Amino acid sequence: MKQLLATMPQVGRVEWIGVRPGRREPIKVLPSVNVSLEGIVGDRYRGKAGGPRMVTLIQQEHITTVASILKLEAIDPSLLRRNVVVSGINLQALKKRRIQIGHAILEVTGNCPPCSRMEENLGSGGYNAMRGHGGITATVIHDGEISCGDAVKCLAE
Repeated sequence: MKQLLATMPQVGRVEWIGVRPGRREPIKVLPSVNVSLEGIVGDRYRGKAGGPRMVTLIQQEHITTVASILKLEAIDPSLLRRNVVVSGINLQALKKRRIQIGHAILEVTGNCPPCSRMEENLGSGGYNAMRGHGGITATVIHDGEISCGDAVKCLAE
């Protein structure tokens, strides 16, 4: 089992990046962000060094699933209040692992469950549609730039 858990040959890709400047403020969609040991520059969670929620990631495939559950054609990622949308890799399989995105190295700290804002942002049933699809949280281990199109790789232990 240990060998299976350690095997992660897939490489994901950054599809979208956004920062949350403040509580209830609109997300700023960006082509790239600088990540420091204090978090993402311009994000409301910056300055909580070592905090488990310095960076939030969600799978594009899960956004598509949530849209299907809600009978929507698509969902604007900014409505989900996550920092990075990734495709092509199972984020849940990365828990407690270190990943490299662009020049930054992150450590996945856990799940990013939905908040009550999902009902407001996605409509009736939005909260429950997001359950199990909210993505992951991570802390910053090594600073660097993350850009749309960057590879998302699991680092060897």
